Amino acid sequence: MHKLKLHGFNNLTKSLSFCVYDICYAKTKADRDSYIAYIDEQYNATRLTEILSETCSIIGANILNIARQDYDPQGASVTILISEEPIDPKLVDNTENPGPLPDSVVAHLDKSHICVHTYPESHPDGGICTFRADIEVSTCGVISPLKALNYLIHELESDIVTMDYRVRGFTRDVNGVKHYIDHEISSIQNYVTEEIQSQYHMIDVNIFKENLFHTKMMLKEFDLNEYLFNTTAAELNEAEKKEITRLLKKEIQEIYYGRNLPDL
Repeated sequence: MHKLKLHGFNNLTKSLSFCVYDICYAKTKADRDSYIAYIDEQYNATRLTEILSETCSIIGANILNIARQDYDPQGASVTILISEEPIDPKLVDNTENPGPLPDSVVAHLDKSHICVHTYPESHPDGGICTFRADIEVSTCGVISPLKALNYLIHELESDIVTMDYRVRGFTRDVNGVKHYIDHEISSIQNYVTEEIQSQYHMIDVNIFKENLFHTKMMLKEFDLNEYLFNTTAAELNEAEKKEITRLLKKEIQEIYYGRNLPDL
């Protein structure tokens, strides 16, 4: 689509929301505690800040403010205010604090943001552990969150990904005509590389008239060793491998379809 000649600023808001899951089997309580500790370290506030900062670079956004926090007993959150216009790096607050300074909030209410929250969890029954990360990239102007789509999918290496993309509001061209979207899209899959598409089962639910697009993805390949923590398939007997495989696949399918399934 050719570039629109706009009257003033591009007021369209483009929001890309991710919900990504990593699933694992940990046999003992000690193993489950170790898995949670491992995930909590792998995706702490500092690492998440690096991922989101790279996301800003990919989409061409400038960082205004970073607020990050690690939680006890586990989990982390990072929020970054971003701007389409350049900013003096010396003015950016990227220290660990509970949120933007009051004057930053007032000065940048009309700007965009990127945020992430993590949710590691386990349950004593069955040995299944999950790690979920929620990411939202919300932009206005000409910068687009879709540019970071493949980077985020690749960087988080997830078993299941659910994505929502929404274009809200409108912007006016030089003739005063309102435009409710400024780019072509029929599915989030339009922006996913063929390599990534080949690795996942993908389902769409799109409401085109509302500029609302939803895609969910589930890995095609299942290698039991990739889902075991502190053990390998070679250390399990056949009955154990069969039962653990059943539990893992059931968990994956339940998360993917968003409903509890009966035992097979």
